[in-house]
Amino acid sequence: MVKAQQFFIKNRRTVVAVMAALLLLAEVGRFAGHSMVAYQIFMAIAGLIGLIPILLTAISSLEIRLISIDVLVSLAVIGAFIIGEFNEAAIVTWLFMLGEVLEDATLQKTRSAVQQLANMAPQTAQVVNDDGTISEEDVDFLDVGTMVQVKTGAQVPVDGKVRDGKALVNEASITGESRLITKQANDEVFAGTILENGTITVETTATGEDTTFGKIIELVEEAQDSQTKAQRFIDRFAKYYTPLVLLVAIIVGLITWDLRLAITVMVLGCPGALVIGVPASTVAGIGNGARQGILFKGSDVMDRLRHVDTIAFDKTGTLTLGRPAVKELLVLKGDRQTIIDQAVAIEQQSDHPLAQAITALPVEQKLTPADVKTIKGQGLQAVITGQEYRLGNQQLVDKLLTDNTQLKAASERLAKAGNSLVIFASADRSELAIFAIKDRLRPQTAQALQQLKQLGVKRLVMLTGDNLGTAQEIAADLPINEVHAEMLPQDKARFIEQERKQGHQVVFVGDGINDSPALSAADVAIAMGSGTDVAMDVSDLVLVKSDLSNLVIGIALANQTMHTMNENIMIALLTVLLLFIGLFAGYVEMASGMLIHELSILIVILNSMRLIKYSPKVDHHQFLVPANDLE
Repeated sequence: MVKAQQFFIKNRRTVVAVMAALLLLAEVGRFAGHSMVAYQIFMAIAGLIGLIPILLTAISSLEIRLISIDVLVSLAVIGAFIIGEFNEAAIVTWLFMLGEVLEDATLQKTRSAVQQLANMAPQTAQVVNDDGTISEEDVDFLDVGTMVQVKTGAQVPVDGKVRDGKALVNEASITGESRLITKQANDEVFAGTILENGTITVETTATGEDTTFGKIIELVEEAQDSQTKAQRFIDRFAKYYTPLVLLVAIIVGLITWDLRLAITVMVLGCPGALVIGVPASTVAGIGNGARQGILFKGSDVMDRLRHVDTIAFDKTGTLTLGRPAVKELLVLKGDRQTIIDQAVAIEQQSDHPLAQAITALPVEQKLTPADVKTIKGQGLQAVITGQEYRLGNQQLVDKLLTDNTQLKAASERLAKAGNSLVIFASADRSELAIFAIKDRLRPQTAQALQQLKQLGVKRLVMLTGDNLGTAQEIAADLPINEVHAEMLPQDKARFIEQERKQGHQVVFVGDGINDSPALSAADVAIAMGSGTDVAMDVSDLVLVKSDLSNLVIGIALANQTMHTMNENIMIALLTVLLLFIGLFAGYVEMASGMLIHELSILIVILNSMRLIKYSPKVDHHQFLVPANDLE
């Protein structure tokens, strides 16, 4: 039976085409040949062909104690054969099979974004062997550390770091931006990107499914297979609805003694549009997001996202570019270059954006720190040539430098200018300096935040571990409602938990490892694509382009997807209700009712397909039009 089912699933379109030809021959026989015998024979053959795959599916569902829609249709068609209505049996099965073909076509089309990504994934790599020769190998068999060569016009086959050469790379497959980026020694490159010009040798850091490109494909595939609350509701509804329709049909048959009417009740009661309407809209919405670099980790994320009233943002790397630079180095005690050399040596042990700003400074002497310790949310502590040093925020050095008025005054001045401060101090108090570091807002940040408010988000909050002066300086140019500064990772998580207890639906947007507790605490966790793997792993939504404008599009898309889903549910339920009214009023028969029923399936499919090309429109003032305005 399994093989038979697989045969009909594989050849579903052929079966529908054969049935359509038989229906046409039946009509030709009746009108052109004036032969009712030929008409009945062709209709009976078509009905039997259509009944077989439906009946096989019905039997499979009954084996697992599930009374599915296929059970309803099978009983209805068998009943039609019993009462000699071969034309009804043929038309019902053909329309039912046609609906499944249309469903398959829609789901296939809406999954095209994932398929396009999968097709773009590189399969082989040019491996540089120890003797300098080049050999072609499957990317799935490459190990971390393997050297691969990439030439002009080729795809980068792995995630890795450039070790030799220089090239122009198109990273549109990862970031969505088609501009060319220069890559040279120590720069990161990603699998799936294209080398437009030049030749580079890359040291492999990740291959296959572990690459950024592979994770994007995996995320979208998992999301499309997930279920929303609406989908779970539909599944439960169908479980109880089908037996209910059977019971109604039996009652109608017993009361009226009209077998044809009872069979028609079973046929018209099939909630086909209800079953296909939810997954079709979900898959279309997620596929649309994937093409735009907005990765929903499940359709349930869309459902939660539309109820959000508060969005909390990390500052560095989220609202700002996360590429700060040292704007001023104020040395209060000690030698300037010696302090730079020591600070660079210590900060090389960290991947924090502020640390990277310090390590970019020129050094004269390379030092090796010992006993490096990370003080969570505060900074680093290390020993160099027997002396202990601390490098971090005010909290880290307070115990060493109690009541240092000079440090306090300088810190206040620099913080008011919008700088992030990293304080360098030796345990013996002989060296003291302040690194004033400044970041820049991401392009379009203010515009995107304003658009979020237009979409109905009531509160925009900044949560940062930076000092209050710097945070307020950044927030002054943004439509931020609240600023909470000098927060440790656990403080951010605690803030979100308290907001949720007060009834708020909270989104947190971050990019770093230190954002993980807050991301985990939020109703919806959103990670910037430029962030750490940990942040992306715990998030519900990833913005591949690290562009907050895509957050606006993501929320608008989630709203529209859920709106379309609800429309499909209403269309399906109203169709069944109107069909029953028409049936008992004498205006609808089995064949005409089934035609209306299948048309309702086509309507919800077409309604869902509009999501594939949906894009929120922006007027001249950069405000979004209502989310239910589809292109």
